[in-house]
Amino acid sequence: MHRPGSLLTSLAALLFTACAGTGAPATPKDVRDSASARRALAVPARSPLTLDELALLEATVLLGPEDKRLLRESRAILEPEVEAILDVWYGFVGGNPHLLASFCNAAGEPQGDYLAAVRKRFGQWILDTADARFDQAWLDHQHELGLRHHRTKKNQTDGADASREVQFRYLVALQQPITTTLRPFLEKSGRPAAEIDRMQDAWRKAVLLQVILWSHPYVNSGSF
Repeated sequence: MHRPGSLLTSLAALLFTACAGTGAPATPKDVRDSASARRALAVPARSPLTLDELALLEATVLLGPEDKRLLRESRAILEPEVEAILDVWYGFVGGNPHLLASFCNAAGEPQGDYLAAVRKRFGQWILDTADARFDQAWLDHQHELGLRHHRTKKNQTDGADASREVQFRYLVALQQPITTTLRPFLEKSGRPAAEIDRMQDAWRKAVLLQVILWSHPYVNSGSF
């Protein structure tokens, strides 16, 4: 496993160097259109699932009260490490062209502004996951995130010129590197290995739950 400060971090730096300055300067009309799009997206789409259905999903992935407690405890550990975690994750994406393609235009050029904007939201996602607030607002937000990965809304938030959607297979597959690479950061707390195991397992369940919710736009109508 690569640890913080490893090759993955170097890949992240190279990625952002390569993306610097990409894209044409924004015109006043571009700015107005982008601001209008952001306002339209400010209110997330309503989730098609009820809170009762969410509770059934939580039970199915074995996400219980103890997991939620551990997620909340993980926030204090992970919050100071958010940028370092993102360096690792972005380094992984940057080192795999098939993953970087989600941030590239039709010519295969990475979109630096888009990468930077998504990075900020990715950092907030770490904290939101650790907060473990599985309420209606959170459920609606997960549906919105699914739409933004899917061609329904991808690129709209930032007015990006990138691939039309994140391919479903990679949406699912990325659970593994995301949850695996968290461990070195959780270990910085100095807690016993058995407790770190349980905390990392809580993260695996929470990420799995979210990926299931994000999958809704990709699934044939009536089959979800």
